[in-house]
Amino acid sequence: MLKQVTPILLIAAVTACSTPTDRRVANGSEDFTNAKEVPLLTIPEGLTEPTYSREYDIPKAGEGVNKELIGKRLDIRPPLLVLPMSEGTRVEEGTDNIKIIVESIASTKDLKQEVFENLKGFLAKYDVAIEKEDYEAGVLETGWIENKDVIETSWFGDDKVYLLRQRYRYDVDVSPHGRSGSMSIDLVEHEESYDGEEQEIFLSGEDQRRYTIDMLNNTIAYMSVKREKQIKADRIEQSLGIDVDLVAETEERGAFWIAEADYTKTWDRLRIVMPELGFDIVDMNSAKGLYYIVLEESGGFWSSLWGEDKLPLERGNYRVELVETADKEQTEIFIKDAAGEPLDNEVITELYRVLSEAMKADRKVR
Repeated sequence: MLKQVTPILLIAAVTACSTPTDRRVANGSEDFTNAKEVPLLTIPEGLTEPTYSREYDIPKAGEGVNKELIGKRLDIRPPLLVLPMSEGTRVEEGTDNIKIIVESIASTKDLKQEVFENLKGFLAKYDVAIEKEDYEAGVLETGWIENKDVIETSWFGDDKVYLLRQRYRYDVDVSPHGRSGSMSIDLVEHEESYDGEEQEIFLSGEDQRRYTIDMLNNTIAYMSVKREKQIKADRIEQSLGIDVDLVAETEERGAFWIAEADYTKTWDRLRIVMPELGFDIVDMNSAKGLYYIVLEESGGFWSSLWGEDKLPLERGNYRVELVETADKEQTEIFIKDAAGEPLDNEVITELYRVLSEAMKADRKVR
């Protein structure tokens, strides 16, 4: 039965006359690989030996050169470069294998889980099966990834197809502190066939490196898209206001405020709000939930906020303490003097009005 072939396919059939193997080697014959060394001219006794030009001398190969890479085994294509395009990724210098350093972004709660989810999402996007997955060891092996290249198109029979099949292994290693880690990739299996016949392919170290870099770059590009979306979502989330309530005086802790947000979001919002309210942040300790602040002016600026009434807060040093609630959905906020003693409840109550308005105001996304 006659096959229907579009004009574009006809053009492709004419132009695609070489296999992927042909396109990565030099044109012409391999006669040069069998070239014999010709001795220099024999100069009769009494005659002067001529001066030989060294312009076309071929330099000797170094000790680390693979001397088997000649003729059709030599890949003439330029090398590929690792492109760490994703936010928080970079190439580790001075390593023999292909390794990318991955650092956590603001919203990353579990870096290893994020990397694994991105790897599995990337493979699922291209319908690549997962042959082996070991989360604890940080290992993920793919099934066979097939790339088909139609070399010859026949009107009456099957097309002649060049088939490339490969399997890869990802290794993910996250440091104990969880803020950074690495991702490396290796080619574990490789097969090539043309029109159903297996091709004998000699894979050099550079060949394997080319394939793994190409696969790694595609993986990083997928991660880049996912991280960009997450960063944008984080910015929108951070721009939303936070409701703050005043908690009445207690015997042990006095009056304080409670924010309807987790610790991280409350910490980040206070870092913006406090300078707007006239406090200078001189030091901070995120691990302990401490802001060390200074009030340089208690008159004019605060009078503009309260009208003619003056806030009963003297110039000087203060500290703001954040405590995460047990359910981690709210954050308690305490303001104290430089010695760590609670301020008067009157000050806490008066300051609450301006603080709550500034905290719940939505911000523009940049």
